[in-house]
Amino acid sequence: MNKILVSLLLLALPIGAFAQLSVGIRGGYATSSYSYQGTASTRSTTVDGIGAPTFSFVVEYFSSKNAGVELNLQQLTLGFRQFNAEEELNHTELTYLKVPFLASFFAGRSGRFQVKMGPHLGYLVKAEDIERQYSGATPPELPTYGGAGDNPNKFMYGLTAGAGISKLFGKSTISGEVRFAYDFTNPESQDRIYDMNSTNLEFTLAYLFRVKEWK
Repeated sequence: MNKILVSLLLLALPIGAFAQLSVGIRGGYATSSYSYQGTASTRSTTVDGIGAPTFSFVVEYFSSKNAGVELNLQQLTLGFRQFNAEEELNHTELTYLKVPFLASFFAGRSGRFQVKMGPHLGYLVKAEDIERQYSGATPPELPTYGGAGDNPNKFMYGLTAGAGISKLFGKSTISGEVRFAYDFTNPESQDRIYDMNSTNLEFTLAYLFRVKEWK
């Protein structure tokens, strides 16, 4: 992780005869997917994820070498919906403040194709158990995370990658993008299940405005 951050910081240094700094907003829709092992001896089980709006503030720096970096301050809601054999439902949502720091590479001029990748960090700001219709399953179901006795792991880190297209209009840029993220952490901190993994997919539009240019 440290090597990735150093590499991205090197990209942020002014290179060549032209560079620009833009700020803006990004919003869209995010879906999540969870899988888990209830015990060490059971197989991994995939449960239904949820979909929710996502929104972020964006700072983007580009150099003259068709490369740059992007920093997002993002609100992201992940979660799961788990059914038992009787179709009873457990539904939990986890809202994070997420900070992706991405290297960005593009081809083209006014119309550009972009590829982005890099690490992300996050902090759990809200955990809510929307519906709990059953418990005591064998193997164990995914536990609650929003109850009085719950102590979820609040920190998140992982990797994010994305691709999209953008169009420049003077100082403004409009872009559409798809991102995929994998988390190395999970909210379980009380050893109620053996292991848990999550991914999420985002479909977003962004508007950026150039605030600084170096020539």
